[in-house]
Amino acid sequence: VIMNWFFHKIYWGGWIRAHNRRRKALLENARGAEISQWRLWCGLILLGFTSLYREGFEVVLFLQSYHLRLGGGVVLKGALLGLMLTGMVAVLTFVLQQRLPYRKMLITTGILLGVVLLVMVGEQAQEMQLAHWISTTPINSLKDYMPPWMGLWFAVFPTVETLVAQLIAAVLVIGSYYAARHFGGGSASGVAPEAHAPEMAPINA
Repeated sequence: VIMNWFFHKIYWGGWIRAHNRRRKALLENARGAEISQWRLWCGLILLGFTSLYREGFEVVLFLQSYHLRLGGGVVLKGALLGLMLTGMVAVLTFVLQQRLPYRKMLITTGILLGVVLLVMVGEQAQEMQLAHWISTTPINSLKDYMPPWMGLWFAVFPTVETLVAQLIAAVLVIGSYYAARHFGGGSASGVAPEAHAPEMAPINA
């Protein structure tokens, strides 16, 4: 939710829009400036390549840990699925010129990131329990309702410490979102009052 708010309000709405305007201004002024339009395009392509390479490098490091833990087959299937979904979005955006529901996509991404956060918090809490850094208080009444796959895929374990840690993380994220909306909003109307020129008394000749 926080990521959705940040990307929509700041990153997508402000930063990318400003850079798009800057790119258009550079391309329009490249004809009469010292730099040629070809060199400007090369610079923009190089900038995009370095940004994409950095993201790809992070993905490779991320997938390497899964390759060592789960094997190459799982990583290959996940990579092919990601490439297929990315290709579908690219075809819809650039080939068919369809207007995608970007806001709904950002909301879905924010929800998925929230789920990933809860999983990471649960895993870290369990690892701290295994290392005897924190205590382990099992909840026997929940063991029958939590199958092993919930702990494997969602890091939900029937212990007080892991559930409390995930609850605190969820409260912090959702509370930060509503706090940002409450304290960061401006006036309700958003329209400044119009200034009127003062009336002057008629001058008698």
